[in-house]
Amino acid sequence: MTTAPSFLAGGGAAGALMRGLDWAATPLGPPETWPAALKTLVGVMLGSQQPMLIVWGEAHVTLYNDGYAPMCGARHPKALGRPFDEVWHDIWDQVEPILSRAYAGEATHMEDITFTMHRNGYPEETHFAFGYTPVRGEDGTVAGMFCACSETTAAVRAGRQMQAERERFARLFEQAPSFVAVLDGPHHVFAFANAAYRGLVAHRDILGKPVRAALPEVEGQGFFELLDEVYATGRSHTAHGAPVTLLRVPGGVPEQRFLDFVYQPMRDASGTITGVFVDGSDVTERITGNAALAESEARFRTMADDAPVMMWVTDADGACQYLNRRWYEFTGQTEAQALGLGWLEAVHPDDRGWSGETFLTANARHEGFSLEYRLRRRDGAYRWAIDTASPRFAADGRFLGYIGSVVDIEERRAAELALAESEERLRLAVESGEIGLWDFDPRAGTLFWPPRIKAMFGLAPEADVTLEDFSEGLHPDDRARVTAAFAAALDPGTRAFYDEEFRTVGGADGTIRWVAAKGRGVFDAEGHCLRGVGSAIDITARKATEERLVEATRRLDAVLDNATQAIFMMDERQHCAYMNRAAERLTGYTLEETRGQALHDVVHHTRPDGSPYPLHECPIDQAFPENNQEQGEEIFVHRDGSFYPVAFTASPIRDEGGAPIGTVIEARNIEAELRAKAQLEAFNASLEQQVAARTAELMRTEEALRQSQKMEAVGQLTGGLAHDFNNLLTGITGSLELLQTRLAQGRLTEIDRYVNAAQGAAKRAAALTHRLLAFSRRQTLDPKPTDVNRLVMGMEELLRRTIGPSITLEVVAAGGLWSVLVDPSQLENALLNLCINARDAMPDGGRITIETANRWLDDRGARERDLDPGQYLSLCVTDTGTGMSPDVIAKAFDPFFTTKPIGQGTGLGLSMIYGFVRQSGGQVRIYSEVGQGTTMCLYLPRHYGAAEEPDPAPDLAAAPRAEQGETVLIVDDEPTVRMLVTEVLEDLGYTAIEAADGPSGLKVLQSDVRIDLLVTDVGLPGGMNGRQVADAGRVLRPELKVLFITGYAENAAVGNGHLEPGMQVITKPFVMEVLAGRIKEMISSG
Repeated sequence: MTTAPSFLAGGGAAGALMRGLDWAATPLGPPETWPAALKTLVGVMLGSQQPMLIVWGEAHVTLYNDGYAPMCGARHPKALGRPFDEVWHDIWDQVEPILSRAYAGEATHMEDITFTMHRNGYPEETHFAFGYTPVRGEDGTVAGMFCACSETTAAVRAGRQMQAERERFARLFEQAPSFVAVLDGPHHVFAFANAAYRGLVAHRDILGKPVRAALPEVEGQGFFELLDEVYATGRSHTAHGAPVTLLRVPGGVPEQRFLDFVYQPMRDASGTITGVFVDGSDVTERITGNAALAESEARFRTMADDAPVMMWVTDADGACQYLNRRWYEFTGQTEAQALGLGWLEAVHPDDRGWSGETFLTANARHEGFSLEYRLRRRDGAYRWAIDTASPRFAADGRFLGYIGSVVDIEERRAAELALAESEERLRLAVESGEIGLWDFDPRAGTLFWPPRIKAMFGLAPEADVTLEDFSEGLHPDDRARVTAAFAAALDPGTRAFYDEEFRTVGGADGTIRWVAAKGRGVFDAEGHCLRGVGSAIDITARKATEERLVEATRRLDAVLDNATQAIFMMDERQHCAYMNRAAERLTGYTLEETRGQALHDVVHHTRPDGSPYPLHECPIDQAFPENNQEQGEEIFVHRDGSFYPVAFTASPIRDEGGAPIGTVIEARNIEAELRAKAQLEAFNASLEQQVAARTAELMRTEEALRQSQKMEAVGQLTGGLAHDFNNLLTGITGSLELLQTRLAQGRLTEIDRYVNAAQGAAKRAAALTHRLLAFSRRQTLDPKPTDVNRLVMGMEELLRRTIGPSITLEVVAAGGLWSVLVDPSQLENALLNLCINARDAMPDGGRITIETANRWLDDRGARERDLDPGQYLSLCVTDTGTGMSPDVIAKAFDPFFTTKPIGQGTGLGLSMIYGFVRQSGGQVRIYSEVGQGTTMCLYLPRHYGAAEEPDPAPDLAAAPRAEQGETVLIVDDEPTVRMLVTEVLEDLGYTAIEAADGPSGLKVLQSDVRIDLLVTDVGLPGGMNGRQVADAGRVLRPELKVLFITGYAENAAVGNGHLEPGMQVITKPFVMEVLAGRIKEMISSG
């Protein structure tokens, strides 16, 4: 074993490494052959604790001692004996110029240089002080470089922290409630004065001035002499309530104030006095009146008790002396329980120990503190709170205790937890979205890829990757474009956004994959690129779909280009995106000429008369904004300027949500068709009249068919009601005959009985008539708050007679049923149709159940019924009949669809029910199985209000009397009606004038006789109906009031529901009391 040269002796761990290194394998060769200068330097370096470094020879071989080793980080010990540029490759752009100057014979010394190193596998900011000294060989040339250095990273960080602390203290002093000033030198020059001090001296410009020049009015009050003494002796001076006369207002008169202050000498590191620190408070108010202080304390307590946060005050020993009202309200503690250290009992047991210790430790140090713990609320629940406190000091510097506040931060912590959960969801979203995130360090040349991106390049998860792997893994046809885009993203001059789609060739299997990558460079303030970061996703499947789409598009283009119909496709801006060859032939323009332009501006901009055709009037363009298909005929302008007619169909193109995203337009030249059509029209003029007549007849037939559906239900009713109606007529006629007999016999005692019987039968007959009119849609209908249970009960007897005795009817009415806002007559008609359908499904008899219920539909239930979630009322009709197949259910609501034999149904019943319920905001659902029966359910939205109550029966005795001279004209072709109305009016004091037809009534209106009200039937003989009489009368008498009476529905009298002011309608039969009340109301209305 050979003995190491003496100059390699010692040196600790680094020396041992150097002695064990095979130097013969390095450019330096064996140590025995090293130059004398190198041997000397190595010996000096190994014998020193100072970090030292030697770089020797043209190969820049690195040698260092134990002091330098920590600077290498994880690169030690491999850095020993390696070329210097390999060791510090990450900072070589900074180190190389300095080393080159050393090799050129120029020494360099730097007090602080900043490097961003990756010596420990991650970027970190480091600071060094060093000197590079060139070392010459025996021939006088520079053979190497010697460096004595030290790492100052910790010192720089400490300096920064110290500066930050200085700035923080400066801010604290500036914001301090006491006045603070710093006076430099024996002349006490103002170096600093906080806001409180500047306010004390009227905000004068004092900085940089000696105190005697800055505050001349203080001369002779002894304060300057005290400053001189403190500066000369180094003894501090404290004063309490010292009077001083100061100028408080610029240009004003000096006033006396009282100050607590301390003059504290300031010393440098050697102990030499450099100035005086001044700290104090203006205590004029305290000195001049304890009452003001007491009042201030009272105000503080009031303010604290009214504060929205919990507040507390302790003494110097840490015992709590005061807690505001908010504390007691929140915790439920009493004052006796909370004062002292009792407040800790409200802290969560798991937090009580450490939070108490934190408080007592801060109290002992007289330091502020802030801590978070769980605090028990009055109801026993624990909530997170933050407790923050500041120390209190007396004017003489004595520690008085703390003033602090406690704030409920439960919501803030919940928000922080929610943020953490959101970040976790983002991470999971990235993973589940198969997105890979990449990171490139351009200075170190290191590239980070997760396994997901490595798989996109056909690499194993554990494979190391470099930028070369990225470039070599790109498809040859994409490599130049992608690498150029990547470089542009990292270039400080362009800073482009990296957004590319490219192919990769698998390194192991040669598989070609498609990848979409995005990213950008991260630059420092000087413009250097620090990092490149971004994401990548495998889009191979998407690209395969796009290729299939391209192929499908190619085939579609082939089909469209061979079509004879002109086809245009517009985008969301209504600009031309496509036109086939037929469209090019039609317009004279090519697709290249029209692409990106509004089709209207190209072929539809001018009318044949030469006037412009505005876009907003174009029916073709309306298909997009109205999201509806438009068809028609228009005039196009050919490229050669000629006009030609076209037939078009414009249909919106919709996305998955149904929103329009474009328009497809089909068009053809119909010039020849129109010419032939004109010839045909001229030739077949008479035939056209026949067709028009036939069409009109067909429309009348269709309308009659629709009305027949309405009347079908009435027909079903009349079969069951005929017997009842005949009974009522018998009761009326029989009572009148007996009345006539008894009058002839002079037996008057029984007259009332026969009169009441006849009136009762007549009223029941009138109710049946009104019911039939409602079902046949002969009355004016409108939605009203409706009690569905009352409606069903009112129809129960009619329904029983309609369905017949072989079918049992059961009504299950829910208690507490909500009201609904519907048209009661339409609902009655719907219920009757459902019961008739149920009856027809049970030819051999069965059971019909009518059930009402309140329904609260959640999201799922509402979605199943195509409704919004909420509260609904259900009206269901269930039968035990033949049931319906799924095919029948699917078509049940289609107009004219019926399963009944010809002549037994129009197929409009369920369609009309469906339309009524949907217009009422509800829905209809069918539940049926073949052979098991059917349930038809109407779901109607709940109405938040009470149902309307039926009107009370009128009282003839309460009928209003006429005023003197009030005259009513009665026009009716029925003498009995005229007689009855006239007698009633005359009994009530009115003057009644009768007319039997329209012309007779008009003659009365044309006279000068007083007419306060016209009462007229609608259907009148003589060539004028009641409405015509009223309208003619109003020409002569504009203020004429009109009351229509009719045996039909109201809308027959008023013209589809339109009543002018001063017109009303009443239907026959009516109670005379109602007629009298209506007449008086109309006459009295002004």
